[in-house]
Amino acid sequence: MSGNEHEVNRSARTGKFVKESTAERNPRETTTEQVGGEHTGGDREVKRSTVTGKFVTDTTADLHSSTTESQQV
Repeated sequence: MSGNEHEVNRSARTGKFVKESTAERNPRETTTEQVGGEHTGGDREVKRSTVTGKFVTDTTADLHSSTTESQQV
């Protein structure tokens, strides 16, 4: 990994960020994502609830725009 690229762990159940130790204890319930680095975004846009951290549909994002963020993956 180069520059500011690093891994983050996220609970698959809640969508919230978790510590590395939590991810190691519960590998089936967590995902690890690469963030930062030279490539800052992909070709696909996804929506995520800022309340739960979970991915949401475009319709849900439109209905709750004040609590939804968009990400390029």
